[in-house]
Amino acid sequence: MHRARTVINNLVPLAPLVPKVAPERFASWLAAANCKIILNSPPKRWYNAPVSTEPFLNGSSGSYVEEMYNSWLADPKSVHASWDAFFRNSSSGAGPGQAYQSPPSLALPGRNEAPLSSLAPFLGGSSALGGQVDEKIIDDHLAVQAIIRSYQIRGHHIAKLDPLGISSADLDDRIPPELLYNHYSFDKLPASTSYSDLERKVAALMSQERDMDRVFKLPSTTYIGGKDKALPLKEILRRLETAYCRHIGVEFMFINSLEQCNWIRQKFETPGIMEMDSEQKRLILARLTRATGFEAFLARKWSSEKRFGLEGCEILIPAMKQLIDKSTELGVESIVMGMPHRGRLNVLANVCRKPLEQIFTQFAGLEAADDGSGDVKYHLGTYIERLNRVTNKNIRLAVVANPSHLEACDPVVQGKTRAEQFYRGDGEGKKVMSMLLHGDAAFCGQGIVFETFHLSDLPDYTTHGTIHIVANNQIGFTTDPRHSRSSPYCTDVARVVNAPIFHVNGDDPESVIHVCNVAAEWRATFHKDCVIDIVSYRRNGHNEIDEPMFTQPLMYRKIRNTKPGLQLYAEKLIKEGTVTPEEVKDVADKYEKICEEAYTNARKETHIKYKDWLDSPWSGFFEGKDPLKVSLTGIKEDTLVHIGKRFSSPPPNAAEFVIHRGLERILKARMEMVEARIADWAMAESFAFGSLLKEGIHVRLSGQDVERGTFSHRHHVLHHQLVDKATYRPLCFLYPDQAPYTVSNSSLSEFGVLGFELGYSMTNPNALVCWEAQFGDFNNTAQCIIDQFISSGQAKWVRQSGLVMLLPHGLEGMGPEHSSARLERFLQMSSDDPDYFPPESEEFAVRQLHDINWIVANCSTPANYFHILRRQIALPFRKPLVIMTPKSLLRHPEAKSSFDEMVEGSEFLRVIPETGVASQNPSSVKKVVFCAGKVFYDIKKARGARELDNDIAIARVEQISPFPFDLVKRECAKYPNAQLTWVQEEHKNQGAWSYVQPRFNTALNNTRVVTYAGRPTAASPATGSKNQHLKEHAQLLDDALAL
Repeated sequence: MHRARTVINNLVPLAPLVPKVAPERFASWLAAANCKIILNSPPKRWYNAPVSTEPFLNGSSGSYVEEMYNSWLADPKSVHASWDAFFRNSSSGAGPGQAYQSPPSLALPGRNEAPLSSLAPFLGGSSALGGQVDEKIIDDHLAVQAIIRSYQIRGHHIAKLDPLGISSADLDDRIPPELLYNHYSFDKLPASTSYSDLERKVAALMSQERDMDRVFKLPSTTYIGGKDKALPLKEILRRLETAYCRHIGVEFMFINSLEQCNWIRQKFETPGIMEMDSEQKRLILARLTRATGFEAFLARKWSSEKRFGLEGCEILIPAMKQLIDKSTELGVESIVMGMPHRGRLNVLANVCRKPLEQIFTQFAGLEAADDGSGDVKYHLGTYIERLNRVTNKNIRLAVVANPSHLEACDPVVQGKTRAEQFYRGDGEGKKVMSMLLHGDAAFCGQGIVFETFHLSDLPDYTTHGTIHIVANNQIGFTTDPRHSRSSPYCTDVARVVNAPIFHVNGDDPESVIHVCNVAAEWRATFHKDCVIDIVSYRRNGHNEIDEPMFTQPLMYRKIRNTKPGLQLYAEKLIKEGTVTPEEVKDVADKYEKICEEAYTNARKETHIKYKDWLDSPWSGFFEGKDPLKVSLTGIKEDTLVHIGKRFSSPPPNAAEFVIHRGLERILKARMEMVEARIADWAMAESFAFGSLLKEGIHVRLSGQDVERGTFSHRHHVLHHQLVDKATYRPLCFLYPDQAPYTVSNSSLSEFGVLGFELGYSMTNPNALVCWEAQFGDFNNTAQCIIDQFISSGQAKWVRQSGLVMLLPHGLEGMGPEHSSARLERFLQMSSDDPDYFPPESEEFAVRQLHDINWIVANCSTPANYFHILRRQIALPFRKPLVIMTPKSLLRHPEAKSSFDEMVEGSEFLRVIPETGVASQNPSSVKKVVFCAGKVFYDIKKARGARELDNDIAIARVEQISPFPFDLVKRECAKYPNAQLTWVQEEHKNQGAWSYVQPRFNTALNNTRVVTYAGRPTAASPATGSKNQHLKEHAQLLDDALAL
């Protein structure tokens, strides 16, 4: 009865209603106006006689009261019940003004109120209602409610969660002192019961054996009674222990929804709810056998290979399969999964049922049959469509490829899931769901977990509930959890979104499966996240060739002496007669035979195929296409005018929809541009988006403040100035049959949101998915996504993406963190060879795009921006696009493009050559300046001011990578006598110079020298001094235009 004598502090359900000042009797408190008690009255017959509760004795009423008092002394029944109550209270010592007891109200009981008659069976006889209320009975019932609530809130702290039995999952081996009744002093319990004394009365109640057989009415906040409305205290405690203190610990009472809390209580408290039939137990055993057998087979065949096996947490496989079975039963048709490397091969083999031959060939060290650099076997993803044998329904399973950067794939999975839901029209997440697996150390240690959780309820990012599974090894590589987290549990991060957390002992398979059923039902019912924390251990070191005894000697001594989970469960089932030893052996032998056959077949393979591991196949996209044919990007002028007018018009119900006066001016200016056949940056972007929407291409723009635009230039969402949440999105109403347009301000996250949009872009190639940074400088917060996924994803995982990154860039005196998108980093990661000039042909440009890992551009005109966005969809393949977008150019009077540069026949210009007077007499030109982006307008203005238009030609390199060798060569050849200079506003060790310098040499075959003009090297991207900025800028122009 050790736990039966535990009690919790401050957990009375009615606590908020209890006065916390001077001590009050609970019976008297219940009888007060806030919580009416019905005495001697049938439920429907109530009386009301309002009387002042203030002292009422005065000269005229004193004699009347004295007469009534004498009558009461002779016979209490001879006076009205109200006088009887008044005189009884006075005789008991009630102070002036406190003896009066108001009669029962006519109103029905309010919240947390009940007629005292409902306690009649538990008051020890009918006389209890006829006379003075027994204060102890009410106190004892309150104490029982406190006990029940204490188990619901704190029971997980003393649940037996660790299969090794050496530590507590919450890092505290002690039972909190307030859970022990002997923590309190019972020698002198006060006669009155104040709120602060309640916990001591609870402990006193539990410390007396005679109270254990007393029957108590159960409150509505528990389901332990089943059909019984009352139980003996002993049985109440036993059932609470069974529900909350065995091998499952549930954290849920922090959830601020009574409906959700009651739902969880019902799933764990209802008597017999965890019972399973023999067929279910046999299925668990078979799945556990396969999971264990797979790891054992790999260990035998490749004993010295790293595979990050699942030994110690093999129950993860039956758990995942049960989640899939239950979710499929509840209507889910597609599940997108993300996971770290531990157990990945087992998941691919036994959850996804990927052919074992393909897994085994990864160990053989064979050459690849297709392009790409590949990745290690425990990082690879897959996509499988198969029949679920349990539910007899088809299910799609995708495991997203991931790098060693733990948890980095979390937002990618969410984005891919959201996209699948969008394209299926699954607005409630009933058909597509995500499942994320985590390690304990990473789940609490990696900030991306928090960022991903905070996307879970945002309207344009929610996936309507993710099931998180933590394979809790109770160690991170070599680090003890006591040194790797400050929170009690590794799962505490999930509490921020009110996700229930189910801790479960990994060596109790039936408890694990029950928790999985609850999790799947929770997700299907509430469409919110939940967490399953499988507390287990890691039988080997961090990998199979690592020695864990160096750092965890005691833990691993215990592990060496711990029976595997399969053996424990098999012995349990044999003991209870569910299976025989022969059946256990037969299941294991059958799986061993399957593995041996696959191993034999795998040895016949001569190559591995990266395409077998693709996690996001695009069915039909590449078939029948010329891989080097690009569709045209120019469009009809009628389309430009139509989109421009819609984009420049107020909402159709303009009389009722009040927009900001500043927006009225902006819309008017836009309409004037349409009439003048020119477009600024925002207009050109709307032309690109609108024309793609017209063609049935879904466009999604996401990022911080993108609806308005960081620089207040876009205004894709107009807000009613007088009505909250009333908005108008002009690009959503261009054509009746257009594709959907999504524009959404994101949470203040780069890592999480960029990862999300990458996952979104992987799902369907026929969509333009754009992520815009608030300032380009902030993209390095998402460096992990850029490095591990975007730049190298196709090479590692044969996975294409057409994601567009819009990075505001330019040195404009705004300081070190608002100047540079770090162009140099993207160029450094570009995979084209600086020393190789590809063969010139008509397909030169598209072949370059086909062969490179991504495209990096710094456009200087709205028209080129329009074309490069449309080209993303016009290409017969997909490549990520990184654009250095402007800031001051958004409103620069010269940064406008004529419709002629966007109509049919026009295209993206990789290099914009000189078109002024210098180009008409090229042999006399003394200098050719090459540059990219905004600095062109500064150089052009300075050239005009210095009257050097005849002497200096300016060429703009719009697409920096892949480098336009052919066009640069042609432009240089046009000016044979000119000095060649690369000009940039970035510092010399930043910007494009390091990238373009060797490529200029290759383009010119080292026959001419290209000099540098720009800022000198620096550690910081820009100065914080406006004065210094202007000096540097002036010097830059002097160097650029010096002859």
